Amino acid sequence: MNLSANNLRCDVLIQGGGPVGLACAAWCLQQLPTLKLVLLDRNPSADEALSNGNICSDTRGIALSHGSKLLLDTIQAWPPNCPEIHRVHVSQAGRFGRAIMTREELKQDALGHIARYRDIHLTLRQALRKLQPASPHFSWVHSNENPDLVNQIGAEDGACIVHAEGGLFNHQEWVEAGHNYHQTALVGLVEVDQPQAHQAWERFTPEGPLALLPSHAGEHFLNLVWCSTPSTAQQRLELDEPEFLAALQQQFGNRLGRFISVRERRLYELGLNYRKEVVLGNEVWIGNAAQTLHPVAGQGLNLGLRDAYLLAEKLAWIFARPVPANRTNSIHSALLEYALTRNADRKATIGITDFLARIFTSNFLPVVFTRGLALSALQWLPPLKTSLARQMMFGRR
Repeated sequence: MNLSANNLRCDVLIQGGGPVGLACAAWCLQQLPTLKLVLLDRNPSADEALSNGNICSDTRGIALSHGSKLLLDTIQAWPPNCPEIHRVHVSQAGRFGRAIMTREELKQDALGHIARYRDIHLTLRQALRKLQPASPHFSWVHSNENPDLVNQIGAEDGACIVHAEGGLFNHQEWVEAGHNYHQTALVGLVEVDQPQAHQAWERFTPEGPLALLPSHAGEHFLNLVWCSTPSTAQQRLELDEPEFLAALQQQFGNRLGRFISVRERRLYELGLNYRKEVVLGNEVWIGNAAQTLHPVAGQGLNLGLRDAYLLAEKLAWIFARPVPANRTNSIHSALLEYALTRNADRKATIGITDFLARIFTSNFLPVVFTRGLALSALQWLPPLKTSLARQMMFGRR
């Protein structure tokens, strides 16, 4: 589209061109192609440019639940090469207690999937482009390429502003409620000589969780997420490869044989930020703009995608109706209904993630003993395990 101020009057303005913002825009246009929608995107328009230091070049493995797959399939936005998780093994390093979850127990094709952040992002961009020809009032503004247009974006009376520009925990300008775990995640890609296909591992060490997840790179490669204090994480980042692999071997053990190589090591600070209210007037916050979670349960993006899907349903319903006498009040009421429908899922996911992040980083002996009992109970009480797994896969309904 040849952009000008004339076609930047909108009913819905989505600020943020990451996966959640892109998905929300795509679901809005899928359900209501005539919607006057503007997407404000900090990223360049050319996909090729995303590999030059932009966050979209991020190759971290991101956990996508089976519920997220069902949602993304509706807009043909499932990324390529997403290995399935069929079995999850959870344990404590040097302590009793373990739990194993399998797809057979839950009667699902997979417990989850792992995709690179970059692949998720690019696939959603491509899905949105496919919807553009049938969406005459959609404008995709790349702010770095059109800085003069950004200030000309206008909203019709009673328009909705969707904040989907979340960012990472330590890069967020807003802090309303939450907790700094004083932890840093070291992520990377490791190679092992005795792989176990479709298996995910979560091992709780004295300094934090250590996860090994399937990878796009093949059966012998695993995504590593190793949480610890910031100083320890920095020291591990600076180790040469043999020293790093030896330290990892000591912490994880020999279940996967020998660790052969590691690459793409990066650090990410960890914490919880969340907004107490996600609606203010005609504005609404979704994804990491509403809540940023610890990666211990792999729920951040999955929760954000559920936000985006249900908000898009509500927005399509609002703007498909005749314009009421006071549209501002009507939109505010509809957004409050949206927030109410998201409340249970949001609170449950934030609560479970925060609880796991706190309890599995404590070395207080009574807590260590209690979490061993909890893991054992999870293993031997199938209804409890099923309930937790379904929350992780589909959210609270």
